Amino acid sequence: MIPRWLLAVRGRVPRLYAVLLGLLPILALLGVWFALTAGPIEERPLSTILPSPVEVVQSVPQLLRSDSFGAVTYPLLENTWISLKRIGLGYLLAAIIVLPLAIAMGAFGIPRAMFTPITTAGGYIPIATLVPLTMAWFGTDEKQKIVFLAMAFGIYMLPMVLQAIDNVGDVFLRTSYTLGSSRLQTVHRVLIPIALPEIWHGMRLAFGVGWTYLVLAEAIDMGAHGLGAMVQMAQRRGPREHVYVVIILIAVIAWLADMGWVYLGQLLFPYRRTRT
Repeated sequence: MIPRWLLAVRGRVPRLYAVLLGLLPILALLGVWFALTAGPIEERPLSTILPSPVEVVQSVPQLLRSDSFGAVTYPLLENTWISLKRIGLGYLLAAIIVLPLAIAMGAFGIPRAMFTPITTAGGYIPIATLVPLTMAWFGTDEKQKIVFLAMAFGIYMLPMVLQAIDNVGDVFLRTSYTLGSSRLQTVHRVLIPIALPEIWHGMRLAFGVGWTYLVLAEAIDMGAHGLGAMVQMAQRRGPREHVYVVIILIAVIAWLADMGWVYLGQLLFPYRRTRT
C-alpha cells in the first residue's frame, strides 16, 4: 500500500524517511566525486583542480598544526573560532540596529516613509561592493570585517523582519484598541508577540547570509586569520585539499547552527510549527 504522504500535495514526510531522502543527494555527490578522482592523479579528468575525498581527509592533520601556512600560524581550530567570533559580533551588531528599525517601520508610518527609500535601494546593492567601502572607512583590521558582515546581515534581515510585522492581521490591532490599549501597548503586547515566530524565522535565514560572505570578508587581507583567509592561502600556495576541507567545515558549521535555530524556535514557540 502506498503511504498517503508519498503523493499528497504538501505532504509531510516522516522524519526517518526525510533523513534517508536527504542523504541520497549527498551520497550521490560523493559517488561522483570518487568516480572523477579514482586512479592515479595523472589519469584523472580533473586532476589539476579536484583532489580525491581520501586526499582531502588525509590533509586534515596538517591543518591542525600551527605551521600549516607558514606566516599564518593559526591552525584550523583557532581559525574556526576567529571566524565564529566575527560572525557572532557582526550578527549581533546587525540585530541591534535592524530589529528596532524594522519594528518601528512596521508599526508606524513616519519611520516607514523615512527609511523605505534607503532600505529599498540597499537591497539592490551587490554585497561585494561593500568590501572596498568598509575598507575605506575602517581599513583592513577586525573592525572592518565585523562591520562588513553586519551590513550583509542587515540588508537581508530588515525586509524579513518588516514582512513579519506586516503579516500581523489588522483584526488583532483593532481588538487591542477596542480593549483600550494605547498605541505603544498595542505594539509591545500585540504586534511584536504575534510577529515574533516569523521574526525568529527571518533572523534564522539572515544568519545563513554571514557564512555566504565570510570568505569574502576574510580573504581581503592576507595577514588576517580565519577560515576565509585559510581558503585564500590554500588557493595561492596550496595544497588544494585544504580548500575543500575548509569549505566542508563551513557547510557543516552553518548546518549545525541552522539546526540550533530550528530547535530553539521549537522551544520558544511550541504553538507554531517551525519551518524547516
